[in-house]
Amino acid sequence: MEPSTHPGSTASAEQPAPYGTGPGKDAAAAIRKPAKVRIHHLQQAKDEGTKFAMLTAYEQYSAEIFDEAGIEVLLVGDSASNNVFGNETSLPVTVDELLPLCRAVARSAKRALIVADLPFGSYEVSAEQAVATGVRFLKEGLAHAVKIEGTAYYAETVKAMVQAGIPVMAHIGFTPQSEHSLGGYRVQGRGDDAQRLIDDALALADAGAFSILMEMVPADTAAAVDAAVGVPTVGIGAGAATTGQVLVWSDMAGLRGGKMAKFVKQYADLRGTLLAAAAEYGEDVRTGQFPGPEHSF
Repeated sequence: MEPSTHPGSTASAEQPAPYGTGPGKDAAAAIRKPAKVRIHHLQQAKDEGTKFAMLTAYEQYSAEIFDEAGIEVLLVGDSASNNVFGNETSLPVTVDELLPLCRAVARSAKRALIVADLPFGSYEVSAEQAVATGVRFLKEGLAHAVKIEGTAYYAETVKAMVQAGIPVMAHIGFTPQSEHSLGGYRVQGRGDDAQRLIDDALALADAGAFSILMEMVPADTAAAVDAAVGVPTVGIGAGAATTGQVLVWSDMAGLRGGKMAKFVKQYADLRGTLLAAAAEYGEDVRTGQFPGPEHSF
């Protein structure tokens, strides 16, 4: 994911900023600090046939850990609705609820690209509404880019946002904000519907979206979309042909519990670890084993 230096490369090394107090202010600081992941690095991965990883993050510690682990993209998702705020779906979460989470992630991650979801109801009314919401996430939330769900219908919205200086990742296939109109959690893009997804992806990429995210799409359809568009693709339940992969971090780390979706690979049992730690702590307090002399002044 480092800037390419081979002849003819479209990506170039980031130059020190001529102003401000950020890590790029002087060349020495830029050398000492890890390179930041930028949109052109994701495009470079697409062009060179390499991969990148993306995880959700909603607060300081997850952002710090995933950033240190080398995860290239952190998504402050509207999935916070049912992973932070206790809702059943992503629909109830608001802009004002997501902005503080976005700020926390952006302040805590030093290298990763920060993408923020625009929640349901914050961009559908008009392109002007979408631009206004996107500006808030970049200014107040400190995000580097935003993600919106939708079909080719939103191409003009994407175009307006990009023209306003807001980088946009477009989300197609199963779009959780539309779960009621889609009839629930259902795979999209099977059979004759595959061409519709290809057309959606092409329209959104042509409008200026820097990446296309596909959710719950058959692997062959996702591969066809990836081959059709020139921008990097991201998959969640969309096979292995995409440039990047994304998971909700509480699913990936086994925090949520319960039955996982077919596309989730669980890499840890964080729920079990925390449950055991909390139970042991509670027992130590109740039996007088904590705090001990070593924990007292």
